[in-house]
Order: sequence, then structure tokens, then C-alpha cells
Amino acid sequence: MQLTPPATLADAARPNHALRDNHMLKPSLLALACLLTATPAALAQVPVKPNPNHEQLLASSDSKAAANKRLVYDFWREVLEGGHLELADKYLTEGYIQHNPNVPNGRAGFVGFFGKFSKPRSIEARIKAPVVAMVAEGDLVVVSFVQPTPDPKDPKQMHSTTWFDMFRIENGKIAEHWDGANKE
Repeated sequence: MQLTPPATLADAARPNHALRDNHMLKPSLLALACLLTATPAALAQVPVKPNPNHEQLLASSDSKAAANKRLVYDFWREVLEGGHLELADKYLTEGYIQHNPNVPNGRAGFVGFFGKFSKPRSIEARIKAPVVAMVAEGDLVVVSFVQPTPDPKDPKQMHSTTWFDMFRIENGKIAEHWDGANKE
């Protein structure tokens, strides 16, 4: 029998893989054990930091990607942060699809949901939320934000993680949205 190295640790763990032989598997298991027993300092989180340069976030050598990022950015500033729900028809398709389980589908559903607690405020020139990055590919735009979160072991202590929103653009308007929200 000829032994070939596994492509991944998962391959090595498969019961029918030729590397079941203990002498070949020991180095992989040793590396895994070292990783799992690493000191807490080695596993400490690096805090998520926002990007202060919003013009850099919006820049793209692809004019369509730049336009899509600008559309999402302005929607966030004017409608979500500014509370100007009367501008929803400027940004959302009538049949807007919502994958957040707490917000109804459709532009009217969006307006009805946010109208319960959102009040118009002044529209700022920049998104106030701590934006980490904006990425556009084809008809999709992904925005990532710093998400401060209480430590489950000590709620007085905070750590940061990242929140992602993804939008699909259709004919110059937002047609679909995804995020990581759980049903409330």
C-alpha cells in the first residue's frame, strides 16, 4: 500500500484514509493538541477597529461597485441613521426581500417596522456607526461594523466583534438584505 499525505486534518481523521497508521497521524495530533492548549495570551482577541477614512471605503476602480457602495452608504445615513423613512422609495425596491427574521419583506413592511421607533433626525455627512469595511462584488455590497458586546462571563466587561450587513442591488435600488440577526 502506498501512503499519501492528507490534504487536510479532516482527511487524516477520515476512518478509511491510508494515514490511519499511528506513526503518520501522531505529528498532526500533536500539532492539534498544542493549538488547543495554547496559553490564553496567545489566543487573546485583537479588538475590531473602525476605518475612519470613509472616502477610502467608498472608493473603487469599478464605477458600478463604487455606485453600489455609495447607494448603501447613503441609505444607511439617510434612512437608517437619519430616520427619514420617506426616502425609502429612493433606496428600496417595492418588493424588497428581507432576511432579518424581525423585519417584514417589502418596502412597505420595512417602513412599517422602522416607523414604530425611528424618528427623523438631521442627516449626517458620514455614517455614525463604526464602519470597518465596505466590499462590493457584482450586485452585492457587504458592510462590516464594530459590534461591542458584553462578555458572557462578566457583563460589565465589553469585547468587540464584527457585524455584517449584505445588500443586493437591482436597477440602482436595494432589492435584498441579509445580516446575522436572530429572531427576537
